Amino acid sequence: MSEFYDALEQRDPAVREAALLAALPARVAHAQARSSAMGELLAGVNAAAITSRDALARLPVVRKHELLERQQHSRQSGPGGDPFGGFSAIGWEGLKASRGARRVFQSPGPIYEPEGTAADYWRMARAIWAAGFRPGDLAHCSFSYHLTPAGSMMETGAHAIGCTTFAGGVGNTELQLQAVAELAPQGYIGTPSFLKILIDKAAEGGVNVAGMRKALVSGEAFPPSLRDWLLERGVAAYQAYATADLGLIAYETSAREGLVIDEGVLVEIVRPGTGDPVPDGEVGELVVTTLNPDYPLIRFGTGDLSAVLAGHCPTGRTNRRIKGWMGRADQTTKVRGMFVHPGQVAEVGRRHPELGRLRLVVEGEMANDRMTLKVELGQVPEGLAERVAHSVRDITKLRADVVWCTPNSLPNDGKVIEDARSYQ
Repeated sequence: MSEFYDALEQRDPAVREAALLAALPARVAHAQARSSAMGELLAGVNAAAITSRDALARLPVVRKHELLERQQHSRQSGPGGDPFGGFSAIGWEGLKASRGARRVFQSPGPIYEPEGTAADYWRMARAIWAAGFRPGDLAHCSFSYHLTPAGSMMETGAHAIGCTTFAGGVGNTELQLQAVAELAPQGYIGTPSFLKILIDKAAEGGVNVAGMRKALVSGEAFPPSLRDWLLERGVAAYQAYATADLGLIAYETSAREGLVIDEGVLVEIVRPGTGDPVPDGEVGELVVTTLNPDYPLIRFGTGDLSAVLAGHCPTGRTNRRIKGWMGRADQTTKVRGMFVHPGQVAEVGRRHPELGRLRLVVEGEMANDRMTLKVELGQVPEGLAERVAHSVRDITKLRADVVWCTPNSLPNDGKVIEDARSYQ
């Protein structure tokens, strides 16, 4: 049986890029027409002109806090308000007639997400297949089936492959371990930490779980040390990067070299606090445009840091790869009682376009904060330091020293604001 879920994974990269870009104008127009929130955010945009990555990069980035704020505002307006804050193109009223929401989920915030009627709605089958699951397998799913969409995301993906699922859910460790022992599933789907708990408990109690040889894990960090620990115990686990808003974004393969981007999304890496794409290899915030017509999120900022990996996956999958989760992009910090945001650092750069990369370092002890703006620049014109320092004070209302750095000398970790203060 093929290692690939479908032929899309081996497309010529130019063919894939052309297909994604060709779909963009219709998706942007659909979002404008069917999603009141996106219609407002994209007001005045000529959808027909969004045919390139450069054109896409000129559209605003929608971040999760904005989605939450719009949902909260709608709920506070009283009965009859849109619980999705105007971002969903479907509601549950239209389910019988055509395409309505089959389920509604609640994520922390709370944020409400719709699930439409499309098969494998969250597009998780591709990741589950890459983790080694095949038709006829029994998958033990220990993601939550209540409130959040994780259980449904994984289950519908497994069903699309032809797997049977055991709805383990979260908690009840002893009962779940009993089910693993008695049902002998071929694989596990859930968080890596709970998989470790199950295997530890099995070893303590002498329970045989040797039939469970593969796993797809998500929902939390999956360090190499835990990956290797699981391999030593006979379980080959692979990770998927997904969110409740977007579904699958990227997934790990047997090559274990980064995560391959899903075929149904368009991914950008932007400088934190901005919507400006960074060069491949540079760490920045991961921004995703989904082609899902039910929940048409255009340039949705995940708030997570990542970077594009050079080259293609050794398995033969030709889509671009990312390094995986590398931290959070929201580096907002409080200095002398004032919040300083990555967007303010980006504004300094916009006022002085001759500057290279910027990094605002906050140092000192509590109540004795010092700010230093580190700037990459080759030749420094006379008086530029004073002008940049003035801009920092004008934008943040705080003083900062300006320190010049040679180009490409700042760490490539996506940090725009580094909090180096001592809290001891």
